[in-house]
Amino acid sequence: MYQGWTAMSYEETMENTTALRPPQTVLLPSSPTGNTTTCEIQDGFLAVALPVMYSLIFSVSLVTNSLALWVFQWSPQRKSSTSVYMWNLAWSDLLFTLCLPLRVAYQNQPGPFVLCRLVGAFFYLNMYASILFLSLISLDRYLKIIRPLRQSRMHSLRWSKMASALVWLSNLTCMMPFFLEARKAEPCSEKCFHFHSKGLIGATINIIVVVAFFILSALFVCSYGKISERLCRVLPARAQHQGRSTDTRALTKTLVVLVIFILCFVPYHLVRVPYVLAQLDVIASLSWKQSLHVTNETVLCISALNSCLDPIIYFFLSSSFRKAVLCTMEGKFKALFLMDSWTQTSRNRSVTDL
Repeated sequence: MYQGWTAMSYEETMENTTALRPPQTVLLPSSPTGNTTTCEIQDGFLAVALPVMYSLIFSVSLVTNSLALWVFQWSPQRKSSTSVYMWNLAWSDLLFTLCLPLRVAYQNQPGPFVLCRLVGAFFYLNMYASILFLSLISLDRYLKIIRPLRQSRMHSLRWSKMASALVWLSNLTCMMPFFLEARKAEPCSEKCFHFHSKGLIGATINIIVVVAFFILSALFVCSYGKISERLCRVLPARAQHQGRSTDTRALTKTLVVLVIFILCFVPYHLVRVPYVLAQLDVIASLSWKQSLHVTNETVLCISALNSCLDPIIYFFLSSSFRKAVLCTMEGKFKALFLMDSWTQTSRNRSVTDL
C-alpha cells in the first residue's frame, strides 16, 4: 500500500510539474535582415506580366535608341538646339533601357541591397532626365514657333549643351539621398523593386517632385495650346501653296511630344501621392497597400514605354532619323552609310522644322 501510494504520488507530481512548465518557443529561421514575418504584399499577375513587358520594351528601345544615337552622332544635318536635346534624350532612354534586364531578373525576388538600390535610383534618374529633356524640346519649339523672328540665346548650341549638363547634374544630385537611404527591417525589405516603407525625408522629396511635375505639365498644356493656336492661323494660307499635307504634318509634329508626355508620365504621378502615403503608413489598410502596389508597378511599366515612344518624336522632328528608319525598313542598309544623300534638304525651313 505504501509503495503504490508512493508511485501514484510520484506520477501525479510529474504531471503537475509538466502542467506548470511554460510552453517552449519554437524558433523559426530568421531572414538576413532579422525579420521573421512573411511579406503579405504580393505581385500577383505582375510576377509574370512585368518581366514580359520589360523584356519587350528592352528589345525595342535598345534597337531604336541605338539607331537614334548613331544618326545624331554622324548625320551631316545642321546641328540645332533641338537635335542636342534629342541626342541627350536618346542617351537617357538608352541608359534607362539598360536597367530593365536587372528589373526582370530581380522582379519579386530577393537581391543584394546595394545592387537593388543602385538600379532603382538609376531607373528614376533617367526617367526624370527624359521628362526634362522633353520639356526642353517643347520650350525650344515654343520659342521658334511663337517668336520665329527673335533670336534667343536658348537656340544656341552652347546654351543647349549647358542646359543638358544642368539636367544631368541636378537629377544626380536629387537622387543622392536615395543612394544613402538605409534599408529598414520589414516584411518586404528583402525583395527588390517591391513595396517598402519610406522615411519622412524620402517621402517629402517624392511629394515635391510630384508637385513640380504637375506644374510642368500645366505649362506643357498651355504652351502647346498657344502653339496649336498659332499654327491654325498661319498654316491654312501656307497649305494653299504647299498642299494640305503640310498642315497635317505640322500639327502632328506639334502634338506628338505632348501626347507621349501625357500618356507615359501622368498616370504614374497620379498614383504616386497615395502610394507614398501608404509607404508612410498613413494609409494603413493592407488591402489598400496591396492595390496601390499593383497599380504603382503597372503605371511604372507604362512610363517605361516612353523609351520606346521617344523615337517617334525623332522620326517626326529629325529628317536624318526619319530617312535612317525608312532605309532600315526597306532593307537598304548601304544607304545608311551614304551620309551625303541625307544632306539634300532645302535651306528654306518652316517654323515647324528643327
